[in-house]
Amino acid sequence: MVYKPLLLTPRCPPYAFPQALIKYYCYEKYFNHAVNAAAAAQKKYSNDAVYTFFHAYGNLTQDQIQEAKVELDTIRDHRELSLCTLMALVYAEKKKTNPDREVIQELDAKVKEDRKSAPPKSLYYAGTFLWLLGRNDKAREYTERMIKLSNGSKEGLILKAWIDVTSGKDVYARKAGKYFDEGLKERADVFAMMGKAQYCEYHQIYSGALEIINQVIVSFPVFLPALTKKMKLLLSLQDWDQTIDVAHRLLQKDKNNLEALRMLALHSLCRDGNIIEVELTHFHTFILSFHICGRNEKVIEQTFRMVERAFSLAQGDSDLATELGYQMVLQGRIKEAMKWYKTPFTNRDHSSVSALTGMIHCQLIEGNLEDAEQQLEFLTEFQQSIGKSELLYLRAVLAMKRHRSQEEVTNLLNDAVDAHFSSLHGLPLGVEYLEKLNPDFLLEIVKEYLALCPAKPPAPGQPAAPQLQHCATVLDKVVKIVPGLLQAVFLLAKVKYQSGDIDAAQSTLQHCLDQCPSHADAHLLMAQIHLLQGNVRLCSQSLELCLSHNFEIRDHPLYHLIKAQTKKKTGELTEAIQTLQIAMNLPGVRRAGSSSKSKNKKSELSSADCVSVFLELAEALWLNEEQHEAAKVMQDAINEFSGTPEELRVTIANADLALLRGDTELALSMLRNITPEQPYYIQAKEKMADIYLNHRKEKRLEQNTEILGITTLLICMCVYPQPQKAIEAYEQALKKNPKDGALASKIGKALVKTHHYIKAINYYEEALKTEQQNFLRYDLAELLMKMKQYERCERVLHDALAHEPVNQLPVLSDDCRYLVLLAKVQNKVEKTEESILSLQRVMLKRMQLEQPDAVPMQKQLAAEICAEIAKHYTSQRGYERAVKFYKEALVYCETDRKVMLELACLYLTLGETDACQEQCNVILKNDQFNEDATLMLADIMLRKENKEKAVFHFQQLLERTPDNYHILSRLIELMRRAGKLEDASRFLDMAEKHSSRSRFDPGFNYCRGLHLWYTGQPNDALRHFNKARKDNDWGQNAVYNMIEIYLNPDNDTVGGELFETLDGEIGNSTEKQESEQLAVRTAEKLLKELKPQTQSGHVQLRILENYCLMATKQKANIEKALSVFTDIANNEKDHVPALLAMATAYMMLKQTPRARNQLKRVAKMSWSIADADEFEKSWLLLADIYIHSGKYEMALELLNKCISHNKSCSKAYEYRGYIMEKEQSFRDAALNYEMAWKHGNQTNPTIGYKLAFNYLKAKRYVDAIDVCHKVLAAHPNYPRIRKDILDKARASLRS
Repeated sequence: MVYKPLLLTPRCPPYAFPQALIKYYCYEKYFNHAVNAAAAAQKKYSNDAVYTFFHAYGNLTQDQIQEAKVELDTIRDHRELSLCTLMALVYAEKKKTNPDREVIQELDAKVKEDRKSAPPKSLYYAGTFLWLLGRNDKAREYTERMIKLSNGSKEGLILKAWIDVTSGKDVYARKAGKYFDEGLKERADVFAMMGKAQYCEYHQIYSGALEIINQVIVSFPVFLPALTKKMKLLLSLQDWDQTIDVAHRLLQKDKNNLEALRMLALHSLCRDGNIIEVELTHFHTFILSFHICGRNEKVIEQTFRMVERAFSLAQGDSDLATELGYQMVLQGRIKEAMKWYKTPFTNRDHSSVSALTGMIHCQLIEGNLEDAEQQLEFLTEFQQSIGKSELLYLRAVLAMKRHRSQEEVTNLLNDAVDAHFSSLHGLPLGVEYLEKLNPDFLLEIVKEYLALCPAKPPAPGQPAAPQLQHCATVLDKVVKIVPGLLQAVFLLAKVKYQSGDIDAAQSTLQHCLDQCPSHADAHLLMAQIHLLQGNVRLCSQSLELCLSHNFEIRDHPLYHLIKAQTKKKTGELTEAIQTLQIAMNLPGVRRAGSSSKSKNKKSELSSADCVSVFLELAEALWLNEEQHEAAKVMQDAINEFSGTPEELRVTIANADLALLRGDTELALSMLRNITPEQPYYIQAKEKMADIYLNHRKEKRLEQNTEILGITTLLICMCVYPQPQKAIEAYEQALKKNPKDGALASKIGKALVKTHHYIKAINYYEEALKTEQQNFLRYDLAELLMKMKQYERCERVLHDALAHEPVNQLPVLSDDCRYLVLLAKVQNKVEKTEESILSLQRVMLKRMQLEQPDAVPMQKQLAAEICAEIAKHYTSQRGYERAVKFYKEALVYCETDRKVMLELACLYLTLGETDACQEQCNVILKNDQFNEDATLMLADIMLRKENKEKAVFHFQQLLERTPDNYHILSRLIELMRRAGKLEDASRFLDMAEKHSSRSRFDPGFNYCRGLHLWYTGQPNDALRHFNKARKDNDWGQNAVYNMIEIYLNPDNDTVGGELFETLDGEIGNSTEKQESEQLAVRTAEKLLKELKPQTQSGHVQLRILENYCLMATKQKANIEKALSVFTDIANNEKDHVPALLAMATAYMMLKQTPRARNQLKRVAKMSWSIADADEFEKSWLLLADIYIHSGKYEMALELLNKCISHNKSCSKAYEYRGYIMEKEQSFRDAALNYEMAWKHGNQTNPTIGYKLAFNYLKAKRYVDAIDVCHKVLAAHPNYPRIRKDILDKARASLRS
């Protein structure tokens, strides 16, 4: 169905506007508004009979029957209104408590008689009346007859369209759009336009509906229903900001507008979670707020009062009685709730299924399981008559209390969730959606799921409980729609914690505490997380915070449990035992297998936590050498939790006590009784493996397969590195269960682990031939890619994708994974076009994956796809598109730090420092010691010349780990660019003092070498780089740096002509030439040690090899190198190192114009950190050319650019000094040479000579003498400085 925008035509006549308003109010059931609008129209249009009819209809709907009948009698003989008036009189008579059947029969007969000769207008109003009553079929009959008699009346067509679009039947609704278009051909009828918007909304074309409503607002500014409709449509589009803006506009025009007030209340509840600001002015808002308030006591108190008042006005109303019962349940007043639920049956309303459902709920809470089960069996027969999800939920609760299998309970809960969400299908976001969503009910389901899961996160390598995935799916949906519901946010954090995603749990909890610092449960969970991480201090802080916000938390057993665990961690066993004994005496702990809901709702404790109190106390007593007391507590736990899912935890803990007593046989016999379908089975088998290997010292486990069982054997093999034995065990297990996909996958991974790659490939291929293990294709393709068998890998992936198109979520997910891997492979073999096509196919598949209730696994996959596409565009330098896809990845997975770091890095590459800083700050908010984010933030601070903040970030990391050499090396780089290299020495000293072995560490030597190189001490730098040269982490970078030093030890401008002849005697000495040639040969040897792993690394190696050729200064070699550089520049677009190398070669061949052209290209490019050194060298070389040509202004511009990016650039200051000297500005020249001398660490005699000379010319004789002494101390034979400067400066001082 295609939406066609409306073209505005002349407005409807004046009389049509009030009629449209009244009809719309009647349709929306705003009957009081309709009565008022009709009364106003009566005054304006001299008691027009049409408005009298609508006024009477409005009164009728409000049960003012007598007044309505009087009004209807006055227009009974009106030709155009007689038919609808007679129908209204019939309706009025039927609404009476004791209707007069004779009167009804008489009126009906009159209707049938008048209908035969009724004119078109009469049929029109009769059709309108029937439509407003909801009798669409009869209304359509009258309207079609009217259209036929009037030869296609526009008015009739519009009414027919309204009837069809509100009929709820697609067969009619599809045609409505055509009728609305017909009705709007001649003029812009407001009623038709509102109908067309309704048509678009019915077909979920919300943007089209909004466009029409905007036209109504422009054409009919006083038609307030259009603003109301716009507000609702914006909410359907989930645009809360604009929704609230429109609500405020409505209130400016009508301060008592109920819809606007309700929308503001919903916004405060749903988005902000601000209960205090909510103004509940509407009964439905009351009821709705009650379902999305997170069981806030104040809201429940308000809603209860209002429902109670409503019931007093409508005695015997079953729905209100049921609502009162439900609210009593939430207040924990179960007996009173039961009375209210029985009220409908007392009033002989035996059809109230919701009341019966409420009674069953109360019976389950009170433990009357027999009665509840009987009632549920009865309801199951009539389940179509009630919400199926609620019935399934009650069955799940009953199964849980009956200690049925976890699988049965989980299946019932899954069915309840599916049924619940299916009822929301097609509904736009709005009041009805929120009512049906019923977040409170969903949270109850989540709590039942959680009751089936272990309270602690899984051990590393172990899967989380499958129920947690269902919890996450439900909670993601709730939090997305109602982010202000903090109870849902807290439960999501709890699910993430129990799933093992600790970082995400902390982040979610922090958001919860930011919104509500007094959230006691959130503080307790944060304390548990800190305890899990071993941070006892932060755990204690969380407990103290919790207590400061809520003193009643002392009555919560969980508070005492966590406190005791912290005491036990710090060795305070006596205090831990006392604290646990307090917890044992609190209400809610000693309840065998109950759901642990005490009368005090704030003291809710899960069964898992109840068990933990017992087990922690038993362990603490045993550690305190009170074995007898520990055994008594353990026996109490066995008695208390017998027959519950938590019984197994008690069994495992009991086995631990048996081990402590040295009774391994008893421990094993206890653990053997735990079967595979029971929870904690894996933990039990791991414990058995530990007993066999560490207590009984049985190494030849493979001989005991029958005794141990396959599972225990596999755990032993994998936990204790015996992969070869694991393979044999897996194969035995697979023979017993050939369809076990997990085992098949593990065999392949075990073969890879033992480096049997060919055997692994053969195994995968054989397994795939059976067509039962197709999921192994991905493992095979991944292995082939790692082994660089790209062609075979492509074939496997193409085979996996060669199937008929399907729309099943698992298949779409697998296809996306295959396509992403295929794009990676194609990228590696430089099939760029094919790689882009693969990624485009991924995008199409991903669009199909985007479902509103997509589980986190699908969201994670979508995020990975987007990130992979972003990496591809980054490698192709399509940075804007890369940014777009990184942002999209974060929409799916907001907390993915890897993606956030990659995006921040990309922003930094693009020079968008503010965006980069924002990303880094988000990362550091959740992980304050994240190295990469801190490094980037420090880099940004240095670029913004905010040295203090940059150093602060590095101090944070280096004070924690002074020997973090990756950070230290980056700090030295950044200090150099800030012109503060002298400050880096402090951090090097810190690292050296941190460990006595620091001086032997390759990382430390690399950092020391880097610092020495940058401070003009190349020989010492080479010595330290040489110590790092053989290291896996630092070796390659150290070798690169050594090669650069050997090729250019004095950091000259290679190819520059300006300083070429200066200091000619030394420069042309035979000794120096031999030294240079020896350095080149050493560099060539070092080149053989380089093993680049990336394409860019190979290009860099080629460039260095040809720099070595140029260093021989032989024309043939330079031309050969130039050819290679040209080839690289042609293949790599805007490759700065290649362009610089070409320019250098041209300069050495004395082809200055060609060199200048290449350097100008570089000068026009945007600077990037990746090519920072090459940009600097290019600008210096171009400045050299300009200075040689006398173009000083152009040269200065380039030199200033060098210094802005690297304030330690000694050569740039030297060139600036030369320009000033040439312009006879000796003081300025001296200042620049002074900076060059400083940043060269006062080691370069040439710069020392120039500085002393300009001091002499500037008449700073003492400074000139001082510099001369420093140069001569290091270079006693340096030519001319004694005669030209030192002697003259002394003579000038004497005179």
